[in-house]
Amino acid sequence: MDKQTIATETTQLQRKLSPMHVWAIAFGCVIGWGSFINPGKKFLPNSGVAGTAIAMAMGALVMIIIAFSYAYMVPKYPKAGGEFTFTKMCFGKNMAFVCGWFLVVAYLTNVPMNSTAIGLIVDGLDGSADILKWGFHYTIAGFDIYLGEMLLAMFILLLFGYLNIIGVQKAAFVQTILSSLLVICVFTLCLAGVFSAKAKGINMEPIWGFDKSAAIAAKATTSTIDPFAHAGTVGILSAILATFAIAPWAYVGFDAIPQAAEEFNFSFKKVSFIMIIAIIFGCFVYISNNTVAAAALTNWPDRVMAGEWVLLIAADELLGTFGKVLIGVGVSCAVLSGIMGFYLASSRLMYSMSRDGYLPSWFGKVDKKYGTPKNAMIFCVIVSLSGPILGREALGWFVDMSAIGASIGYFFTCASTLVTARRNKDATTFLKIMAIIGVIFSVTFMVLQLIPIPGLSGVHFGKESYIMLVIWVALGIIFYLKERKFFTAE
Repeated sequence: MDKQTIATETTQLQRKLSPMHVWAIAFGCVIGWGSFINPGKKFLPNSGVAGTAIAMAMGALVMIIIAFSYAYMVPKYPKAGGEFTFTKMCFGKNMAFVCGWFLVVAYLTNVPMNSTAIGLIVDGLDGSADILKWGFHYTIAGFDIYLGEMLLAMFILLLFGYLNIIGVQKAAFVQTILSSLLVICVFTLCLAGVFSAKAKGINMEPIWGFDKSAAIAAKATTSTIDPFAHAGTVGILSAILATFAIAPWAYVGFDAIPQAAEEFNFSFKKVSFIMIIAIIFGCFVYISNNTVAAAALTNWPDRVMAGEWVLLIAADELLGTFGKVLIGVGVSCAVLSGIMGFYLASSRLMYSMSRDGYLPSWFGKVDKKYGTPKNAMIFCVIVSLSGPILGREALGWFVDMSAIGASIGYFFTCASTLVTARRNKDATTFLKIMAIIGVIFSVTFMVLQLIPIPGLSGVHFGKESYIMLVIWVALGIIFYLKERKFFTAE
C-alpha cells in the first residue's frame, strides 16, 4: 500500500458529535487532577488567592484570543488533526511534522498521568485505609508504586480505551455525563464557600503567596508569615507569572476540538462559541477551587506547608462528609474525563498523521463497524499502560513537555491563520490582530518554561524534564532522517 494513500473504506470517520459532546470533550480535557490538588501544592503558595485569580483570568483571556484562530482555521480545513493539518497546509511537511511530533506528547502524556491519580484520590479521601497499597511495590524517583494502584489504573485505561473504540458517540455520551457532574460538584462547593456559615470569608493573606521552602526551613506558621510577601512590583509580577506561565498546561484540551472536526454533526460556525465556553468553565473551576480553599481555612499556609490536600480539608470544613463526597466525585470525573478526552485527541492526531503519510498506514485504519481509528487507539492504550508502571514522579518529567507541545500548537495555529488570511483575503483586522497576539503569547509561554528567569521560581523545567525534552527532540530527528525522502518530496 502506498504510504501517501490508504483505502477510502478504511479511513471514514462518522459524524456523530453534537455541540454538547464537543464541549464536554474540551472541558473534560482542560480540567483534570491538577485543578483539585494544585490550590495547595502550587497556586496558593506561588501566587496566593489574588495572584492565582488574576493569572488564571489572564490565561483564559489569552486562550480565548488564540481560540479565534482555531475558529477561523477549522472551517478552512475541516479534517482530523487540527493544528497538524493547519501547519501542513500553510507551512509544508517539515513544520507539520514538528507540530505533530510535539502535539503527540502534549496529548498522550496526559492520559497515563490522569490514570495514576486514581490511587491518590483513594488515599486522599481516606489516607488511613491504604486500600490499594497491596502486592509487590517498588520506588521510582522517590515515588512508591504498588501493584494494587497499578492494576486499578490499568483497568481504567483499558476500559476507557475500549469505550473510545466502540464508537465516538458512546464515548462522547459518557464524557458529557462526567463533565456535567464535574461542573455540578464544583458549583455546589463554590456556593458553600459563599453562603456556608462555616466560611470565614476569603483569607487573602499572604495575598501574593509566600516562599514555601523558606517558610518551612524557618519553621514559620500562618501567624508569622509576612502577609505581604512577594509585595512590590517585581514580587507581584513574579507571583502572577508563576501561575500564568502554566496556562498552556492548565488549558490544554480546548484545542482537542479541531482534532475531531471530521466527526462534527453541526455547523463549524459554532466552534468558537464552544471553545470559549469550555475555556470560561475551566477558568471558573480553577479560580473557584483555589478561592474556596482559602475561604474555608484561616490557616491555609500551615496546611500548605504540611503538604495536606487543602481543598479536601476545606470541603470537609464547609460541608462535612458531603463536602468530601463532592470532592471525591468531582476529582474522579475530572480525571476520567481527562483520560477520555485526551485518548480521543491523541488517536485522531495520529490517525491524521498516518493518513497524510507521516506515520505508518496501520495507524490510519478505521474500524468498519464502529467508525473509529481503532489501531491508533490501541497504540495510545498500549503506550498509556506504561504510565502506572513508571509512576507519577517519572511521568511528570514527560508531562512538563505538555505545555511546550500545546504552546507549539497554539503558535502554528495562529501563524497559519495569518498565512491563510493573507492568501484568501477574507479575514477581519480584528482576527489578524488576535492571531498576532496569539503568536506573541505562544512564544512567551515557551520562553517562560524553557529559560530560567531570576526571581521567577517553579516555572521553568526541572533538570529531568530538560533531559526528556532533549530525548524527545532526538527521537524526532531520528524519525525525520529515517523518512527523509518523504519529507523532502514535493
